Amino acid sequence: MTGISPRFCRLDKLLTDNRAFWQFMPFASPELVWQHSHPALCEWLDGLSDAAIAEYLQNGESLAQALSPRLPDAPELYHLSQLESLVDLTDCGPESAWPKGLEVGIPGRKWQQITAFNQAIPMLKLPLLEWCAGKGHLGRVLAVRHQMPVVSLEWQQSLCEDGEMAARRLQLPIRFVHADAFDPASAAHVVAEQHAVALHACGDLHVSLLQQVAARQGKAVTISPCCYHLIRDSHYQPLSQAGRESQLQLSKHDLRLPLQETVTAGQRVRRQRRTEVSFRLGFDSLQRHLRGSDTYLPVPNVQKAQLNEGFASFCRWAAEKKQLELPAAIDFEHWLHLGEQRFARVERMELVRQLFRRPLEMWLIEDRAEFLAEAGYQVTVGTFCDKPVTPRNILIHAERKDY
Repeated sequence: MTGISPRFCRLDKLLTDNRAFWQFMPFASPELVWQHSHPALCEWLDGLSDAAIAEYLQNGESLAQALSPRLPDAPELYHLSQLESLVDLTDCGPESAWPKGLEVGIPGRKWQQITAFNQAIPMLKLPLLEWCAGKGHLGRVLAVRHQMPVVSLEWQQSLCEDGEMAARRLQLPIRFVHADAFDPASAAHVVAEQHAVALHACGDLHVSLLQQVAARQGKAVTISPCCYHLIRDSHYQPLSQAGRESQLQLSKHDLRLPLQETVTAGQRVRRQRRTEVSFRLGFDSLQRHLRGSDTYLPVPNVQKAQLNEGFASFCRWAAEKKQLELPAAIDFEHWLHLGEQRFARVERMELVRQLFRRPLEMWLIEDRAEFLAEAGYQVTVGTFCDKPVTPRNILIHAERKDY
């Protein structure tokens, strides 16, 4: 990769030019935020049925085409977010070839993710470092396939102990290191003659790995990023020179956008979300009325069982959390109805934001790829599995050019 990626340049311009369509908080607005600036878009959104919204949420290409008369950049945004698969289907091998008991203790979907990630990683005949290893599920699979020793770094002692027990049982060359990935001392485990890997290490955890690998000129690194919002700064700090020159400033709220996928959510989860969001928005309308302030008041996370006790109970719980006194007589049905109406509007605003979820994720991915390219690496970006297995299915692989 030489120079700035054309994909990054276009994504940066389109995301910047269209900030009004994605860089806002739908919960904070009682009305569609484009009511005055884009009335035709709002009229189209108001006319959508629940079934149409559900269909568009599952089909990004159809959504982009439907939005294109009102948002001309929509098709290009969709196109820029598409990636080729990196999985070598000729290298899958039958699962019967794995050592007996290798998958013990690994949930089914996680096993699918790990084996797909494994298939997408090239065989470099280098010792492996598993960053943020947990119990070392990935490390065990890599040790078998690559026939190379693995160092698994994990900060929870109990997970290290469980991982060591499993590695001994399977007689695999895995050494666990109990360490905090953010501790500068952990950098000592990143060495030049090594292939570092991280599957779904959150936010700054995978960023720290990339920075350490680049600083120590590690031969190769492969990651699948996750939870971009889990950062220590209040706003995202771009890694690459191109990212730092961008006009985009991304808050933690913005960084949550790529994670708001619905592809793996079942009917029960969607119904539960509808109830919770309606309750929250109903209470928000109530608190605006009581406080005489038309501003959003965020409420903490709630135990899902609390929702089963009804809207009135939720309001009393939320009022207590926010130290707000409720009057004795409240027409809870009225405020719940307003919450349900606002839920419909939030769904429509989120539908437009849906168009920008993958493009924003691709901007973040390209920033990481640009950083590695600037550090002298040959970088490949693609997917390692289909979205139903995990929406966080993007893989970045980098090797030093002199390797």
